[in-house]
Amino acid sequence: MNPPLKIGTRESQLAVWQATQVLKLLEERGIRSELIFIKSEGDTDTVTPLYELGVQGIFTRALDSALLNNKIDIAVHSMKDVPIQPAAGIRQAAVLKRASFKDILVFKGIWEFIEAELDSPFTIHHSPLTSHLSPLIIATSSMRRKAQWLHRYPNHTIESLRGNVNTRLRKLSEHNWNGVIFAAAGLERIGLRPENSIDLDWMLPAPAQGAITISCRTTDDHSFESCQLFNDEATDRCTKEERNFLRALLGGCSTPISALAIIENNKMVFKGNICSTDGKEKFDIEKTVPLKDSAGIGLQAASELLENEEVKQILFNIRNVNK
Repeated sequence: MNPPLKIGTRESQLAVWQATQVLKLLEERGIRSELIFIKSEGDTDTVTPLYELGVQGIFTRALDSALLNNKIDIAVHSMKDVPIQPAAGIRQAAVLKRASFKDILVFKGIWEFIEAELDSPFTIHHSPLTSHLSPLIIATSSMRRKAQWLHRYPNHTIESLRGNVNTRLRKLSEHNWNGVIFAAAGLERIGLRPENSIDLDWMLPAPAQGAITISCRTTDDHSFESCQLFNDEATDRCTKEERNFLRALLGGCSTPISALAIIENNKMVFKGNICSTDGKEKFDIEKTVPLKDSAGIGLQAASELLENEEVKQILFNIRNVNK
């Protein structure tokens, strides 16, 4: 009998919830497993903005190390946190069925006042309802969210926010912020999405947002085959194209690059964009192809964007900032 698979996870409530889902999926297939808790760099520094940390792998490096040192057999991650280039000796074992890919705004105060500001981002309000309003203060640790928000609402202020979802919800109540941007899946999975929240349907998500991925060693066929039993093919295909788009643009978690692939009516619909870090410029692309021809659509979309000299300049500026 094989020993229990050791499932590596960060210690946050959300990370433990995700790892527990993997444990249950393994148990349903008669495979014993246990959770092993690992503290990541992203958990120990909760002050520095992510885009100042050189964030590639900030939430995954400790788990990668534990894998390579045989302390764990598989590692469970939010897929959007995983670097586009895996560490040597590590491979993707499975992707779970995707939850919501959307970003949401958790707001504070009277919704009618917030709504008035969000509905009229480029105008000065003179109505009795809105005459007292000043531009909103929104908190996020994501450069992608910051850039997209400022593109839509250039008169608003963005402040940095770090910490797990519980900490970020608490900080909203303690600061003079009007709202905080979250991934819907993170709050919904652990039952923390508050009533005072709205979907940001206009905001394109991070590549692979809402998906959970499992990693194992390249030499560990038992772990790989065990996890492949519940790999979701549709999510795997879509997130692969989104991450190919990110890879082709030489982006990472700290770059304002977004992508979403959806399968509908036997077609893949792909949307992607890139913003300047200040949000002043945004370039979008959308492609729809038959599902049978969808392999490589992310690379093709990135290639078409890169034909634009302004896009190349944005990428050049981002790389220089991140050096």
